[in-house]
Amino acid sequence: MSNTLDLKKGLDIPLKGAAACEVTAKVLPETVAVKPTDFPGLLPRLLVKEGDRVLAGSPVISDKTNPALLVTSPVSGTVAEIVRGEKRKLLAVLVKTDAAGEGVDFGITKNADTDTIKDVLLRSGLWLSLVQRPYGVIADPAVKPKSIFVSTFSTAPLAPDTDFTLGDRFADFQAGIDALGRLTDGGVHVAVSKAVYSKTPFHKTENAILHVVSGKHPAGNVGVQISHISPIQKGETVWTVSPMLVAAIGRLVSTGKLDLTRKVAVTGPKAPHPSYVETIPGAPVKDLVQAEEGVRIIGGDVLCGETLGPDAYLGFFHDQLTLLKEGTEREWFGWAKPFRPKVHSSSWCYFSWLTPGKKYEMDTNLHGGPRAFVETQCFEDVTPMDIFPIYLIKACLAGDIEKMEKFGIYEVLPEDLALCDYVDPSKNEIQAIIRKGIDLMIKEMA
Repeated sequence: MSNTLDLKKGLDIPLKGAAACEVTAKVLPETVAVKPTDFPGLLPRLLVKEGDRVLAGSPVISDKTNPALLVTSPVSGTVAEIVRGEKRKLLAVLVKTDAAGEGVDFGITKNADTDTIKDVLLRSGLWLSLVQRPYGVIADPAVKPKSIFVSTFSTAPLAPDTDFTLGDRFADFQAGIDALGRLTDGGVHVAVSKAVYSKTPFHKTENAILHVVSGKHPAGNVGVQISHISPIQKGETVWTVSPMLVAAIGRLVSTGKLDLTRKVAVTGPKAPHPSYVETIPGAPVKDLVQAEEGVRIIGGDVLCGETLGPDAYLGFFHDQLTLLKEGTEREWFGWAKPFRPKVHSSSWCYFSWLTPGKKYEMDTNLHGGPRAFVETQCFEDVTPMDIFPIYLIKACLAGDIEKMEKFGIYEVLPEDLALCDYVDPSKNEIQAIIRKGIDLMIKEMA
């Protein structure tokens, strides 16, 4: 049995460069980066030194405050370099891969009890794939969440097609759902897209509570789904997992081996050939895509991804790379032009509403600079949640904890208000404001 959720608010970004459903390359890089910076809140303690031999699943980094939380190597090889930044901050551990492809045997735990499942997830490093709400931090092993949520689709711009990336791994996905179900008494909630319900294999998921969701972006965001299905109250905890990592958990408990292989979508108007590349997290970006000068590479989607330089590495949670032209050119008297056929607008300021099916070759240009905070209805129009985004944003700016609690800080992560960045006429960095508010809550509640 499934529940239906039809969301009316939101906005789909008509960006060119969707990935064709084909794998054009399989990349096993010579060097892989294990990055503690992929995990917010982790205080890294180095467990290896240069020259050490590691296997796929060997611990490389632990958390200083909770040593049970481990970051493990995705490949077998030799530790080639310890990369540090300012004040000797640990940025990455570079592992030179070998041809052996050996991995730690964690044992088959497919039908194991709760304690065994928790133990194997911790030892393999896959526990870090569990994101705890509120605040979007690493899940606390000592806490039992009221429920676990998985969204099997994404409505973000040019997001990977989950049916293509995981359609042939449904058995792994189901095994992952079964394992996650042992970690909570409230069940695992799985959201599927109404648009492809009859075609997607995920509507066959067993031992889960299914929800059929429709609507514009951010309907695919798990945070939006939680707010309508099981809103988070003060003192409650909910965990979320991406479908890609659910499949990795399923492969782990079914085979006893850590396998983080994934299909990564290379997208965007500046992608030479938008398609998929099969690789592993930590792979050098330059091995996955060759970008021209003046092109920004984004790990994730254009709304809430992170900028990656040419020497960067694929993140643990990344399943998409987006390539955009750097918007360095100024448009003279752009504000005075009544017709701008190459510009998309969320309002009726320009005539993009006359061509709803048109895709745009957007760049990183802001089309203006920061200005006075204009209070309009635009934030509410793109936020399909039972909150007041404008008041929450102002509470975060003021650092008022009581008002942040009142206006919904427990329910949101920056990605849930990413569209507010896009539609904001004042050019404020709304996601950065929300992140600042969340960081303040974490600090005050510690």
